[in-house]
Amino acid sequence: MQKTIHSTKYKKVLHNLIKARQEAGLTQVDVAKKLKKPQSFISKVERGERRLDVVELEMFAKLYKKKLDWFLK
Repeated sequence: MQKTIHSTKYKKVLHNLIKARQEAGLTQVDVAKKLKKPQSFISKVERGERRLDVVELEMFAKLYKKKLDWFLK
């Protein structure tokens, strides 16, 4: 059984997370400052080294002005 962190669906969420950040015109440093997190947190999330929970995804969605389901498309 494949671990969900490496699933195709999860990779799509990560791809969309990066895309949303870029569409918002933000760097990882910008996002880190706005979320009061270290830049390394943003980097690890986007690379899939740190798994996102739904509350964290919602935090990113609000910042990027996207609905939660957008990240799953």
